[in-house]
Amino acid sequence: MEEVPSRFEQLWGIEDVSAYLMLSPKTLYGWRCRKYGPPSYRVGNKIRYRPEEVRTWLDAQEVRAWVDEQNSLVS
Repeated sequence: MEEVPSRFEQLWGIEDVSAYLMLSPKTLYGWRCRKYGPPSYRVGNKIRYRPEEVRTWLDAQEVRAWVDEQNSLVS
């Protein structure tokens, strides 16, 4: 079966992202207010996420944590 490009992957709702990241929906709403977290979009009255952008954001957090750890070892 051919893999579907990420742009055509079904959007995730806040519950999907909270389950994927193992966080509460309340945390995600708070992050949105502070302009933190994975990119999100308002579609009508719903908040939606592109799964690939959530995964990319999560990968970037791993890199950022590693850099912070390395910097603390040098200090």
